Amino acid sequence: VQLQASGGGLVQAGGSLRLSCVASGNWFLIDAIGWYRQAPGSQRELVASITPLGITNYADSLKDRFTISRDNAKNTAYLQMNSLRPEDTAVYYCNAYVRESMRSSYRNYWGQGTLVTVSS
Repeated sequence: VQLQASGGGLVQAGGSLRLSCVASGNWFLIDAIGWYRQAPGSQRELVASITPLGITNYADSLKDRFTISRDNAKNTAYLQMNSLRPEDTAVYYCNAYVRESMRSSYRNYWGQGTLVTVSS
């Protein structure tokens, strides 16, 4: 299973970006998908997650500006980021818990990350 994150870039403060995370390969089930971010010198932190049925969870400080969604038919998760601030600058990673077969346990996969830079 591979996760490909995209959509990052340079944006001015107050702007918006939408990140995408596309899963490819073979699996039985993709369970929760999450977006994490890591700023320089900081630990990786959870931004938001979403279950296959659309139940979402957000970092408290971000839920008013960020929205996570997923399209199970397209094997894709999205992160809509609005009213971006310089402190949102980070590498954003997608993460998924995957069962590769009916008999296998869950494995955790990470995408390669996409850089978001917010200028003031």
